[in-house]
Amino acid sequence: MESRFPEDIGLDELARSTGLAPTYLSRMFPLATGYTISGYLRGRRLTEAAKALADGAPDILSVALDAGYGSHEAFTRAFREQFGLTPDTVRKRRSLDHLNLVEALRMEAAINIELDPPRIEKMPTIRLAALPGRHDLNNPSGIPAQWNSFGPLVPGIEGVIPGAAYGVVGDMTDGQFDYAPGVQITPDATVLSPLTVMTIPARKWARFTHKGHVSNVRATCAAIYGDWLPNSNAEQAEGLSFVEYYGPDFDPRTGHGTIEIWVGLKD
Repeated sequence: MESRFPEDIGLDELARSTGLAPTYLSRMFPLATGYTISGYLRGRRLTEAAKALADGAPDILSVALDAGYGSHEAFTRAFREQFGLTPDTVRKRRSLDHLNLVEALRMEAAINIELDPPRIEKMPTIRLAALPGRHDLNNPSGIPAQWNSFGPLVPGIEGVIPGAAYGVVGDMTDGQFDYAPGVQITPDATVLSPLTVMTIPARKWARFTHKGHVSNVRATCAAIYGDWLPNSNAEQAEGLSFVEYYGPDFDPRTGHGTIEIWVGLKD
């Protein structure tokens, strides 16, 4: 991808190059990197274009063509959406300051995770009172604030089953993903706004233990999707991307305690 990002690389071609199924690759890449495949490629093209403009490129159209855009207008629109500034502004000010650049992903930069084999377990439906939200894949910094907003609501929730808490990771599209912190509730409990009822479906789950601080959960997810799943005989079920399980001993103030990542599996 890094050597060919100016080209129009399709998902099927990338899948053939990696030996992975297209649907699996499109799901695994955001979990491992924080970017959708198309978002990463677009960000890399526009980042290199921004560098050329800041270095004093003689004209914008040539930079646009090199970045794979067929017109000045299409390039300007994409550039503004990516950086919040026009190409002409960056060229005039000769600076990359305050631009959220998408640099090449360094393979050696990943945190090494020693992943223990998961516990495979069939589980019934779990009904949650949850606070839904949506976040950027490459900047999920709003999740702690979402938990902070959810915490004060818990004492007022009807029918809470004490113990664990859950973080449900759902749809991943357009460079964003759905996320909802929640607690388990009884089948007949009523949930009031801004909370909503969410269910973790009854199915077979692979339960992976996360080691270390909560801030490194993404590295565990990358190990699951980048190593364990493609090398196992298992196939991920449709629906939720995965579930974070926080045990009764998890302390949100320190970020330590029992944390598991649950991946739903097809029977």
